[in-house]
Amino acid sequence: MENTSKGDRVRIDIPDETDPDHQYHGEHGVIVNIFSDDAGKETGDSRDSRLYRIQLESGETVDVRWRAIRPPIK
Repeated sequence: MENTSKGDRVRIDIPDETDPDHQYHGEHGVIVNIFSDDAGKETGDSRDSRLYRIQLESGETVDVRWRAIRPPIK
């Protein structure tokens, strides 16, 4: 999801079971902040410079890149 903003409801999509954040796969939450860094310079993809802080329905927060967020399942 590229056109996401603070306040949007999203679903975490991390299907790779070897990824430490796979534990959040399928969880829903709301984007509470968006940070910028230099990751896009390293990868060559400017979208990678955005880090999304998601507050999950459980109250826990997790930081993910654009590749790990999808529209919520209603």
